[in-house]
Amino acid sequence: MTGRICAFNFFSTFNRIFKCQIMHFLIIPWNPNPEVLRIGHFAIRWYGLLFASSFLIGYFLMRKMFRNEGLTDDLLDRLTIYMAIGTVVGARLGHCLFYEPSYYLSHPLEILAVWQGGLASHGAALGILAALGIFCYREKKGYFWVLDRIAVIVALSGFLIRMGNLMNSEIYGIETSLPWGFVFLRNHELVPKHPTQIYEGGTYLLIFFLLLWMYWRKKGDVYQGLLISIFLILVFTARFFIEFVKEVQVAFESKMTLNMGQLLSIPFIILGFLGLYLSLKIKKPGVIRKAAEKK
Repeated sequence: MTGRICAFNFFSTFNRIFKCQIMHFLIIPWNPNPEVLRIGHFAIRWYGLLFASSFLIGYFLMRKMFRNEGLTDDLLDRLTIYMAIGTVVGARLGHCLFYEPSYYLSHPLEILAVWQGGLASHGAALGILAALGIFCYREKKGYFWVLDRIAVIVALSGFLIRMGNLMNSEIYGIETSLPWGFVFLRNHELVPKHPTQIYEGGTYLLIFFLLLWMYWRKKGDVYQGLLISIFLILVFTARFFIEFVKEVQVAFESKMTLNMGQLLSIPFIILGFLGLYLSLKIKKPGVIRKAAEKK
């Protein structure tokens, strides 16, 4: 009997040690250089490179969509300018007003210091919506027609930006015992944390491929409002749940049941479901075909 107990204790202890060693082996120490290149005082950072890449790649994807629908590059150039301004201004103001309003309202000139960091995706979404509203008014284009095409690009941009956050070792999650936890050494972390940048970025990449497939499956002739509605539902639902394992960004969030990111996601999710209902009910064509083409 004693031999059986000893044998059981031996294998139990061995099993615990084996599991600990495996988990230790799979935990990822993360400490990349956030700079791609430095020449003197000039440096190119991964975040900036990936952020800029989102506009460059997005431009070429949009050009392919525009040419598919017989639209000019000049129109796309003007749209790109509106998008760039709306994204940067909205993301910066979103961070300043949603997360640290007391500081930035007391130091308004600091709002202009974009290079110091501090961009909010919810603010970027609002900025894009506002900028596209102005674009559509001036160019006499349908608002939901533009939003559907922009949604495809923004999903890819979200992936690239979160990879930039990963290279910066920022906006990560709480402590985890899961085997894929990242130890963010640059921030002097000693325990593995959820790599929420990968959770979000991976989700956005899958959403991008889904929307792109939906667009090209119908050659762009998807009911107006459908793509942007699916984008809002999937992106902000994912964001809502991922926030549960993400560290708070500002101190006041620690006392909240739902953090600021989750509260800001809820209206977008509701808008997504409302837009989905209206899109499927109205069934407005995504591409206006000429009479000859319809025949």
